[in-house]
Amino acid sequence: MYITGKYWGNLIGDTDDSLTLMDYLSEKGKSEVDVREIFADFGLDRLEGDFRAPEVPIVYTDEEGWETDIHFAIDLVTDLAALLLECKVSGSVDLGELGGGEASGPLRITAGPEEHALVDRTLQDFAAQPLRYDPYLSGLVPEEDMRALAALCAELREELYG
Repeated sequence: MYITGKYWGNLIGDTDDSLTLMDYLSEKGKSEVDVREIFADFGLDRLEGDFRAPEVPIVYTDEEGWETDIHFAIDLVTDLAALLLECKVSGSVDLGELGGGEASGPLRITAGPEEHALVDRTLQDFAAQPLRYDPYLSGLVPEEDMRALAALCAELREELYG
């Protein structure tokens, strides 16, 4: 897979939030999922594009009523950006190959112009100002890793939206 090693597993795609996203996508049982649906299911749509330090809980409630929290909105956005890039390059993504979810065949992540613009702006903002994102995240992750992730997000953004 194109993103493996270059992005996925290299500061992107290796958090608890990533595992939650992979489980969510796997449980969807669809061959195509739109970013708008993902944002709505996790409540990111309520943040109005401000993913720096949301005060609104980011939670996914599955069909059985179980709630799963996303700790950091930026994790979800960077993971989705990487998955969008994989779909741009390869046409789809295999969750099993990424180490998450069951191998259920190819999955295509899609996004409309508004969602692409939002992901683009978010990657650009994080790349420019990574330490302005969730103070708890900045406290957990060393500054050099935050800056490395910011540089990686700038690369990812360039490849995705160039």
